[in-house]
Amino acid sequence: MKKLLIILFTGTLLLFNSAWALDLGEAKNKGLVGETPSGYLESVKTPDDATKQLIKDVNGRRNAQYKKISKSNGTSVKAVESVAGEKAMSLTKKGHFIKVNGKWVKK
Repeated sequence: MKKLLIILFTGTLLLFNSAWALDLGEAKNKGLVGETPSGYLESVKTPDDATKQLIKDVNGRRNAQYKKISKSNGTSVKAVESVAGEKAMSLTKKGHFIKVNGKWVKK
């Protein structure tokens, strides 16, 4: 089941990255947002309104997808979030931020 979740999440992540390629990529390149173990984006620095909106939009879509995956696999949303967080952090590019033990680290 974990493999299925990873496959579904990877496909979802690719969909999200293509949908927000410029905005999300730019925010990550500028060090404004980073990936967390929870499967959601957070701001690395004090966010401006555009960054807040980007985080809200991306996290809202991720949450909706996590709920679909959890329902179709008969598992909890929390479990899907955890697997998604691990995967997103492992796929994070060098130079982008991830949250490790509550602290931002540049990968």
